[in-house]
Amino acid sequence: MRVSFFSTCLVDMFFPDIGVSAIRLLRRLDCQVDFPEGQTCCGQPAWNSGFREEAEKMAEAIIRAFAESEYVVAPSGSCAGMIRSVYPQLFEGRPELQAQARALAAKTYELSEFLVKILRVDLREQGAHFEGTVAYHTSCHMTRELGVREEPFQLLDQVEGVVRKDLERPDLCCGFGGTFSVKQPELSVAMADEKIADLDGTGAGYLVGADPACLMHLRGRLERLGKGQKVLHLAELLEMATRPARKEDRP
Repeated sequence: MRVSFFSTCLVDMFFPDIGVSAIRLLRRLDCQVDFPEGQTCCGQPAWNSGFREEAEKMAEAIIRAFAESEYVVAPSGSCAGMIRSVYPQLFEGRPELQAQARALAAKTYELSEFLVKILRVDLREQGAHFEGTVAYHTSCHMTRELGVREEPFQLLDQVEGVVRKDLERPDLCCGFGGTFSVKQPELSVAMADEKIADLDGTGAGYLVGADPACLMHLRGRLERLGKGQKVLHLAELLEMATRPARKEDRP
């Protein structure tokens, strides 16, 4: 199966390890992964800030970059949601581009969604193993815009050694919200602290999520508070869990 990887801005610029982990994982699951070099920002920051014309230009670049792709996979529910939910309405009144936007939307998936719905993986068959107590952060766009809710939990439950602890209020926003965290920093920090208090209550040593923006926000706040929990993107945990055993580790 041929997969085009959409890295997203945050992964490309700040968290390349997430991208490397996602691509390694996909290849380990027998996908042929390519990386269209024409890709750029999905346009969500411009769209959310009211700059429709700028968002359209970015969206057109993304449409061109992935025109020949069989599947497009992103390690971000937020960016995948932009393509799936916004692109078709972004080009209302421009029939040709709208048709292309709908075609792209139909083949674009968030990573966990792709693993569960398209590849139908069972990570137990890969001997997946990771020792740790994990709390999963349910991000807003991924849940409400894409409707991707259970897939990350299904994947985590396929990994031997993972002890999953549920947050008391998984529906609460982490407080990042893109430009919201810049325009309303006090509220943003208060919301992050509420989420972290919930994390503390689980006793989990790892906070795992599928949206780099949320994880960046929460990781930063955890570090400022001097907390000890480790933050991992779901792709990083699954890639580590499915790594082939090294020769020196084999019996």
